[in-house]
Amino acid sequence: MGSIVIIGTQWGDEGKGRVVDVYAANASTVVRYQGGDNAGHTVKIGEQHYALHLIPSGIVRQKPSILGNGMVINPKSLLKEITDLEATGLEVRPYLFIAEEAHMIMPYHLALDGLSERAMGDGKIGTTLKGIGPAYTDKFSRTHGLRIGDLRNAAYFRARLEAIVADKNAIITKLYGSTDTFDAGAIFDEYLGYYAEIGGMIRDTAGMIAAALRRGEDVVFEGANATMLDIDHGTYPFVTCSTPTAGGAAVGAGVGPTAIDHVIGVVKAYTSRVGAGPFPTELPDATGDRIRELGHEYGTTTGRPRRCGWLDLCVLRKAARVNGLDYLAVTHLDILDEFADIPVCVGYEIDGARVDVFPANVWEVEKATPIYEVLPGWRQPIADCRDFDALPVNARRYLHRVSELVGVPVCMITVGSERSQTIVMREAVTR
Repeated sequence: MGSIVIIGTQWGDEGKGRVVDVYAANASTVVRYQGGDNAGHTVKIGEQHYALHLIPSGIVRQKPSILGNGMVINPKSLLKEITDLEATGLEVRPYLFIAEEAHMIMPYHLALDGLSERAMGDGKIGTTLKGIGPAYTDKFSRTHGLRIGDLRNAAYFRARLEAIVADKNAIITKLYGSTDTFDAGAIFDEYLGYYAEIGGMIRDTAGMIAAALRRGEDVVFEGANATMLDIDHGTYPFVTCSTPTAGGAAVGAGVGPTAIDHVIGVVKAYTSRVGAGPFPTELPDATGDRIRELGHEYGTTTGRPRRCGWLDLCVLRKAARVNGLDYLAVTHLDILDEFADIPVCVGYEIDGARVDVFPANVWEVEKATPIYEVLPGWRQPIADCRDFDALPVNARRYLHRVSELVGVPVCMITVGSERSQTIVMREAVTR
């Protein structure tokens, strides 16, 4: 199989957890390399749903699961997630490892996230209010970031925390006019309590991954969020604060780029988006509402209804380019079962000119009119199909056309929410 990066090609919610779960079966280790509990990956086995936010999807397969150095981690959220998973009967703690270089989300990060969004009014980004942006801001400021490994030295952690809290309280009161300030001593006690729970999981995870690769084992790198939310390549400023693209896997896990053998891009058979930002193929009508209901398009993390629209190949071409995609995993194909005609966006018209790849600038995207190619639907259920040839001819044509127009072959298809409702077209992605 080799070492594989599995990333989202749209604005998230593509079904990455499902795809990671399939490839994790033959992997020795699964690694989350960026983001925090703003992510939401779901794996369904029978009647059991596993909702994952910080913990890699490989935990469902009981594989060593690493929270990489590129992540920002809220220890309170992590412990709740562990407890929730353990309540289902799943073993978690023996398989979970945390990079000591990963940064922590602190209580003041959540407060500042909310204060900033409220202050921006109609111009707000539409964050998940999980403190992700403020935590990454502190990381890159180099003066206010606190790492998981800092909990190992209580005196060092306390001294830094007191100085940081003083600065944050000044921002909260003087910039935002709030009186809801923080007490460094209370936070110190709270986080040492978390350390008592997670301290044994903290490791040199980059060393663990390197050792697995030296042994010739297969590693799955699990991206959160998605390409169009990437801080550099997404719909800036309506993006996340990390690098969900394939290049981020090397930095966020602590491996060299040559350690990665393949990149699989997960693409929903239509498009959805949560929060603000441009979305050229959005359907703000009854059809969009119908897709939302058929696909149960509500955020795993936030519960917010997702905006829905037709598949946008301009987005997918950009994802193929910036990630170096080797394969596509097409999910939620069954949601299109009832449509007689299925438009696919093959280009945009912007200022009278045709554009085939998603533009870099939001102000250009806002002027984009989608150019559609209408493909015939199959108008029959495909939930029981278990190989490609069993799919209706028009479903196969849909997949072939998408692959042809993007220039990337399909390696997997999902036709339902169950683990078993998966068609794997390439049993082993070889080195």
